[in-house]
Amino acid sequence: MEAVIRKWQQKLRKGKEEMEMWEALQDRWVSLFGNASAIIQRLQDMQNPVRYGALRCVKGIEDAVVQKQMDHLESLLLSMKNILEEFRRCVSTFEKLHRDGSSQLLKKEQSKVRVSERIGVKPCIADCLEGLSLLYEMHQSEYHLKASIFSALSCLILKPSPGDLSALQCLVVDEPNIPKEEVQHIFDVIFAEEIK
Repeated sequence: MEAVIRKWQQKLRKGKEEMEMWEALQDRWVSLFGNASAIIQRLQDMQNPVRYGALRCVKGIEDAVVQKQMDHLESLLLSMKNILEEFRRCVSTFEKLHRDGSSQLLKKEQSKVRVSERIGVKPCIADCLEGLSLLYEMHQSEYHLKASIFSALSCLILKPSPGDLSALQCLVVDEPNIPKEEVQHIFDVIFAEEIK
């Protein structure tokens, strides 16, 4: 039974590695979003010739500045899209860990191994599966939120709305819906014997 629990804990270790990757991606995501939204906010001003003052005498300055900003915005959006794909990959890993765990659990139930059996302070198989399930659900929901935010940001490029952009910025900064305390509790339960 201890060997079975160790295998489950290995799955959770992989989940913990994915969590660390997710947090690093989150930092990059927030930074890129801030830069992209700053450009979108400036685009209307950059298209107003009055804003250029004495520089208006330079032929094509307005178009050149706008084009440069649009090129930079395109680069930022591409980077965000790539990070979104990395988030999706993390979700797929959590899904695979959960799916593999569920199929193993079904086999254990058929072979009469008690999934709720504990050995000392070690978690039972049911605890491990529940932890994997929670991690998968949290990350899947978070990914869908990020994909929606990215889609909304892309729409704001064509039809900028300062209020909507500001609301999205607040959401991006505040949105990590994965409570770190809850995730830490999952890992504390699963790796109980390593903590004590």
